[in-house]
Parts: sequence; C-alpha cells; structure tokens
Amino acid sequence: MKLADQITAFRLPAALTVLAVLVLWESVQPFFPLFGHGPQSVRDRVVHGMKNIAIGLVNVILVRFGFLGVWIAAMDWSREHGVGVLHWAPLPGATGWIVAILLLDGWTYAWHRLNHIVPGLWRFHRLHHSDRHMDATTASRFHLGEIALSSIARVPLLALIGCSVEQFAVYEVALLAVVQFQHANVGLPDRLDRLLRVVIVTPHLHKVHHSVVVAEQNTNFSSLFSWWDRLARTLRLSPDQTAIVFGVDDAPSVR
Repeated sequence: MKLADQITAFRLPAALTVLAVLVLWESVQPFFPLFGHGPQSVRDRVVHGMKNIAIGLVNVILVRFGFLGVWIAAMDWSREHGVGVLHWAPLPGATGWIVAILLLDGWTYAWHRLNHIVPGLWRFHRLHHSDRHMDATTASRFHLGEIALSSIARVPLLALIGCSVEQFAVYEVALLAVVQFQHANVGLPDRLDRLLRVVIVTPHLHKVHHSVVVAEQNTNFSSLFSWWDRLARTLRLSPDQTAIVFGVDDAPSVR
C-alpha cells in the first residue's frame, strides 16, 4: 500500500470515530438546544449534519486525489535536497517532532487569521462561519475554494519546514480530532475547560470565534494549540456563553 493510501486509511476511521463520539455526546448532553425537541428536530439535525458531512466528503476527495501526493512529494524533495528548517538545523528525536508540529500549527493559526483579514479568502471561509447551528459536523463545513487554496499554500510550506511525512500525519490526526471537539455542541465544567485551554482549543474558545459579532469572530484563531492567540493577543473569553449567537452578519442563529 502506498504511503498516501496508508495515511488516508488511518485518518478517515480516526475522524469518523471521534465524530461518532461527539455526536453521541451532543445527543445526550447538548450545550444549546439548537434544533428544539420532537421528531422534527431529529430530522432537522440529521439533514443539517448530512449536509455538512457531504461537504466534508467532497473536500476529502479533493485532498486525497488532488493534493496528498503533491504534499508527500514536497516533503520527499525537501529531505532529498536538504531543504527546510528541520534539515538546515537538524534536531534530535523528540525535539525535532515538537518543532515540526509547532511550525505546522503556527502556520495553521496564521492561515486562519488571513482568512478573516483578506476579503478574497473570507469569501470562501464565511461558508464555515455561516452555520447557524454549530456542532461537531461543522468541522467538515469548508468551501471547496478554501480547501484548494490552503492545500496549494501547504506545498511550499511543507518544503520550507522540512518535516517528515510521519510528523505531518500525526499533526493532521491530532488537528482533526481537536477541531471536531472544539466545534461540538457540548460544554465542559469551567474548571476542566480552563485547564484544557491552557494547551488546546476548547469548545468555550471556539464558540466565541463563531459568534455573529464581528469583534468576537476576529479572535481565537488557534486550531490545535491555544497559545498562539495568547502570544498574538487575539484571545477572548466569554463571560456568558449562553448569550452567543452563531453565524455571520446576514445569517444569524435562531434559538
């Protein structure tokens, strides 16, 4: 089996497993009553989730057959020619892994922030924010244009970082799991959320980011590790999460 196929074969089951756990959690103990109650609410929730998942599956196909091979080629080229930060300054064992994952996640923060600043990028990214009922399936709701542009930008990035395919794969799996978690319609006890958000992005932080209020949308850009927002002074907490309304200015949430 080719390495690209191995990565896909592992990543997809991992993503589906995390999604299933989060959907069950949302069903048992939802933070917001996004779809109300009764049979109609179940239908609405299923339709909403299937639409988001369908968008995500299209994006998975694009990445798998359009970009994954190119990413691997860029990392192989970087290794063979000694190009990239991690080849210019080789680091032993775990240190190299830590630096690789930090560089990848630092870029993810920067790219996310650019999607809110650059009008052309926001035109695509707003589809993600327009979801009026944010839940775990919203993590799959990204415009095909955004996925294509971010995938293209990753080609020179991966060569410049000089990370290995294994380091990249581990980062991708961790990122996907945390991104699904932070979008889930769940709430954590305050003490636990405070503890977790020292390191990773929690549902509390990301609910603020999906607020219809632009000043709140333009905060909490971190995707895996939360400290980028602290370093860049873009971190924002909400004193009352129950007051948050999801969506963009022309598509507010109705609750």
